[in-house]
Amino acid sequence: MHIGFLNPQGNFDPYDRYITEHPDFGGQLVYVKQLAIAIASLGYHVDILTRQVVDPEWPEFAEPFDAYPGVANVRIVRLPAGPKEFLRKELLWPYLVRDWVPNILKFYQDEGALPDIMTAHYSDGGLAGVLIEEKTGTPFTFTAHSLGAQKMDKMKVSPDNIAQLNEYYYFGRRLMVERLSMNRSAINITNTKLERFKQYSHQAYRDAVNVDDDTRFAVIPPGVDPALFSTNVCAYNEEAIYQLVTDRIARDITESRRDFPAILASSRLDPKKNLLGLVKAFAYSQTLQEQANLILITAGLENPLHEQAKDKQTEQTVLVPIREVIQNHNLWGKISAFCVPDHPALAATYRFLAKRRSVFALTSLFEPFGLAPLEAAAAGLPVVVTDNSGIRENLQEGGNEYGVLVNPDEPADIARGLERLIGNTEEWERLARDTQYWVLNNYTWESTAQGYLSAIAQILSSPKISRRAELLPIHPFFLNPQLDDDISLEELSRLYFGD
Repeated sequence: MHIGFLNPQGNFDPYDRYITEHPDFGGQLVYVKQLAIAIASLGYHVDILTRQVVDPEWPEFAEPFDAYPGVANVRIVRLPAGPKEFLRKELLWPYLVRDWVPNILKFYQDEGALPDIMTAHYSDGGLAGVLIEEKTGTPFTFTAHSLGAQKMDKMKVSPDNIAQLNEYYYFGRRLMVERLSMNRSAINITNTKLERFKQYSHQAYRDAVNVDDDTRFAVIPPGVDPALFSTNVCAYNEEAIYQLVTDRIARDITESRRDFPAILASSRLDPKKNLLGLVKAFAYSQTLQEQANLILITAGLENPLHEQAKDKQTEQTVLVPIREVIQNHNLWGKISAFCVPDHPALAATYRFLAKRRSVFALTSLFEPFGLAPLEAAAAGLPVVVTDNSGIRENLQEGGNEYGVLVNPDEPADIARGLERLIGNTEEWERLARDTQYWVLNNYTWESTAQGYLSAIAQILSSPKISRRAELLPIHPFFLNPQLDDDISLEELSRLYFGD
């Protein structure tokens, strides 16, 4: 069987150099890569289809084909879409229709056959799945990773600011595409039940899909790579990373505090990741400041507390407010922020800081799942996680808990959760031990792959049932974006706010 992964803005490269450097990257790249490798290891042929980028700032994304070292049956296929240079995901929509999907169809026409099925990731991958299915009949699964309506909720979109925010984020296009994707996919794949029943039932997606229809959904949690994230492994650059972390701590932290435990966060610089809330929690808690340092792993910036981000939006919405809190609360000498070169280095960083009884924090305003806490837990760190996340299902079983849940909107509650572990040796050891065992025994990429393959087998073996009457029409913009027929503000408002 031949499976195509549709992820146009993924920008995959063999060594994961930019895994969290840009808001478009992050967990979904890890997810697609690891899932593709796991499926390929079971004997299937997999293509990761993404956009070709010919840009001196991103040289690793220029070649048409690539592969992961030592991995058979997985191709990274980069096909042009619009301008050669890197574009943020919100600007890609017209070029997916005009260029990327036609280039995919031509690529497989030249090869002699399309994949048996596509699996579409994120909303722009979903658009490609819709258009390919419409032209060829090739079925696709849809894995949203996150949905635009929840982002709009957390950004507090209102009738007063919707026009301004839509100019940057193109929410109208995103909501329309997500509706099409969940409506026309053979099956929708979610990480958790919470994601299925809470996100997909948002009024913005009313009439697009029935969340109570078990034939339209499969809940398949992601996994952790134990060859990377475990206390019993060693990265190729383990010692070098230990030295790098030591040097960065020496650069930023007062000498008398350099051996303190760390409150560690590793995420994209995106407002929804709520690093600001974490910094405020640290600033408001004298207990935390007396016992720990705050460390932010922010890929792509060597010294983000003093170095300006390439992206003005990131600089203004994330870094400037964080610096203001640090300055106003005199946190200099207690906080460090830096990047590490790759995913093995991140795992090594977790292991190094776990030896100091550190804690991993994910305080996102909303997190559909949250793979990072599972990876950190596998590497020996107990975790403090946003209560607004799908992962809460995976951190509790029966009377057992495998992490501390906190309200991301309340810095005082974030501080409470961290204070429960920082300096509490018995509680730290219990959660570190129990959570690591739980994660490594229950969340593997092989089980994720088996879940996908089971859903795909069901799709391909079932007789094709016409659902034409249930299908939403494809908006003219997504059939011919050269038309001046974009999603209107009235359409967006009607979808999001209701009639």
